[in-house]
This record gives sequence, structure tokens and C-alpha cells, in this order.
Amino acid sequence: MTPEKNPALNGAVLPTFFYYAVPSMVGLIALTTTSLVDGIFVGNYVGADALAAVTLLVPLLTVLYALALMFAIGGSVGAGTHMGAKDPGTASSVFSQTLIATVATTTLFTLASIVFEPWLFRLLNIPTELVPMVGEYFGILRWTLIIQLTTMVLYYFVRADGHPILATISLLVGSLGNIGLDVFFVCQWGWGLAGAAWSTAIAQVAQAAVLCIYFFSRRRTLHFIWRQTRWSHLFKACYNGVSEFINEISAGIIIWLLNFLLIGRLGVDGVAAFSVVSYYIYLSLMLTYGVADALHLLVSQNFGAGNHQRIRQFLSTALIGSSGIGLSLAVSLLLFGDQLTGWFLSGEDAAIVEEASRLAFAIWPLFLVNGVNVILSCYLTAIHRPTPSAIVAILRGLILPACFLLGLAHLFDQAALRDSSSQWSFLWALPLAEWITFAVAIAFCYRHRPDRFEPAFPIQPVED
Repeated sequence: MTPEKNPALNGAVLPTFFYYAVPSMVGLIALTTTSLVDGIFVGNYVGADALAAVTLLVPLLTVLYALALMFAIGGSVGAGTHMGAKDPGTASSVFSQTLIATVATTTLFTLASIVFEPWLFRLLNIPTELVPMVGEYFGILRWTLIIQLTTMVLYYFVRADGHPILATISLLVGSLGNIGLDVFFVCQWGWGLAGAAWSTAIAQVAQAAVLCIYFFSRRRTLHFIWRQTRWSHLFKACYNGVSEFINEISAGIIIWLLNFLLIGRLGVDGVAAFSVVSYYIYLSLMLTYGVADALHLLVSQNFGAGNHQRIRQFLSTALIGSSGIGLSLAVSLLLFGDQLTGWFLSGEDAAIVEEASRLAFAIWPLFLVNGVNVILSCYLTAIHRPTPSAIVAILRGLILPACFLLGLAHLFDQAALRDSSSQWSFLWALPLAEWITFAVAIAFCYRHRPDRFEPAFPIQPVED
């Protein structure tokens, strides 16, 4: 794609933003729907314990997602900047090195997880009665992660190179295939959590196959090159994507801490109840990431080209979109909390549904700003300000929620009157952390607003 025909650089702002954001949101909605439907199938056909078992694995899986997102977002932003600066050779180097690093990292993790599985399960604080169920699920899923995470990284580069429709189709194929296979493996054939894992594995293979059509496109700018010598491109991409790594790894630590606190106060049923609530947090973030995906590539390319006015316009559009998503989810949970949480569990688990509804009411204010915080952090990444982006990410993802969770849990543990609400009131820490982060993020973005910065580094073609 030549710069003259690149809509990111010279197309009308709103149509261009929607051209990239809508396919991404459709694809991520499909991914979210898959996760939600998986939860509904597991909760209704396997049981609340199975729902808790999947949630207890999340902190471990998040380590891999964190690395993959760091590669994907840092790499695609770096490649996008070089494409905007008319340097396709360096962009292809970033692309190739990122894919190689992703495959190597995920394969190494898979092999290590076989050796250290008992130790990992103890670290995750998995109750003894759930170990067989978790092992059944993870035994299949660990191999799936190699394909799944490599495909995720490729997805970001395909979008950045002007193929958002193909990227979205691949997500739809994977998501719809996963749901269809769940119907047979989990509902009809009763394979339990193993069925859910096999559904994910087969669907990911299909998704990867569709996405590989990109390599046959005549319009692509990026080319995969096995032989690489200047690995500094990968290190720079990883550094620029460090805020996304911190976001994900912090989320894993916080979920681990939440699981620990919930098991100690509400038992396995408490973990199952929060699992339901976490699906809606996941939904809000995935919808926001659809907006952020568009913002990443649009801002990074216009940053490379020096189009500051367009950066401001794209950022404003993204903020309006993410605010609307958060407000809609907050209002929905307040008005229809019982119905929304009740979808995930059978009638036999009415007490857990009621508990989930209480937990949702405790955290609803976070939906008003968590998406905005993601957008502001993504904006800082896209203009090559990794340090303030990382500060925002680590504040909202780790430091503030961890401190507030431990502080409020201790406070309510010391309360003289131990009513039922004191068992889960420590969850107020989550919205409190998001709102404080929001104030910090606004300050950083005001300081680094488009009319005040120059490119962080001069973009010059590099011969490989």
C-alpha cells in the first residue's frame, strides 16, 4: 500500500476510524461472545466448580497473553510508524522478528509447564478437589496456546498493513467455530472441560488458516524473512509495548490475589460468583480494545508522518467511543444485574447467582473509566511515550488495586461487626483504583498532547 493510497494518513477522519475500528470491534465482540458462551456452557452443563477451575488458571495464562500482547502491540506500532515514514524494509524486520519471538516463547512455556505443573498449581492456590478438573483442561490448552498466541500477534500486523476485513473474518471463523464445537463437545457429548479445551484448539487452527491468506495478498507491505541479524528492532518494539505487558501481567497478579481473598472468605463458590462478574469486565475491555486497535495503528502512522491534527481527531473519537461503552455496561448491570449474572449458572446455583449480583453492584463504577484509561495508555504507546504509558498501566493494573485490595480486606477483617457484606466489600478497591488512575492518565496525556510534541526519534530508512 503506497502512502498516497493509505487511508490512515489521508482519509476522512470518521470514515477512516470506523473502517479500522468496526472490523476490530466485530472481531473482538466475536471473541468476547466465545468467552461468554464458553462460560455459559461450562457453568450450566459442567457446573460452578468447573467455572471456578477455569478462573483459577487465568493468572498463569495471563503471563503468556502479556508477552504476546507486548510483542503484538509494540511490534505493530513500530511497524506502523516505519510504514508511515516510508520505510517498509524496517517494518518487515519488526514483523518477522516479532513472529519468531512469539513462537519461541510460547513453545518454551508449553514445555516448561509440563515439567513444573504441580508446582504451578500450588502457586495458583488451586484447591485439592479442583486439581483433576484443572489438569484435564490445561493438559489440552497448553498446546493450543502456541497457535492461539502466534495467531493473535499476526492479527495485529495484518490489521496494521491495511487488511482489517481479513483479520476480522479470521476472528469470526475462530469464534463461531468454537461456539459450534462447544455445542457438540460440551452439551451433546458431555466431554466436560476437556470438550471446551478441544473446541478452543480446533477453532484456533481454523482461525490461523484464514489469517494466513494474508501472505498471498499482493497488497501487503510486510514480508516475513527468516534470516534476521538486527534484533534491536525487536527490543525496541518490546520496550514500546511494555505498558501492554504490564497491563496483562498485572491483571494476572490481581486475579491471583482476588482468587486468594475470595477462597478465604467465600470459598470456591465465591470464585465462581466472581467468575461471572469478570466476564463483564472482560467484555468492557474487549470492546475498548476494538477501539484501541484502531487508535494504535492510526496514531502511530500519523505520528511517523507528523500529522498532529489527525492524531488529536482520532484520539477524541476513541475517547467518546470508549466512554459510551463503559456507560452502557454500568447502566445495564445496575438495571439488569440479576438477569445478566443468571445466564452463566443453572437453577441449582441460585445462591451463587445472587452472590454474583452483589459483587457486580460493588464494582460497577469501574466501567465508567476503565476503558478510557486503556485508550489513554494506548495513545501514549502510539506516540512513543512508553514510560508514562507504563506508569498508567502499572497504576491501574497492579499497584493501586493490590494496595487497595489488601488494605480494604484488612480493614473489613478488623471490623467489629462481621455482616455478609464485609466479606466482599474489599472489591470496592477495583473502581477506586481505576478512578485514581484516570486522574493520572489525564495529566500525562495533557502534557503529551499533539500540539506540544515532536516525534520521539527521527525516522530514517534502515537498510537490512
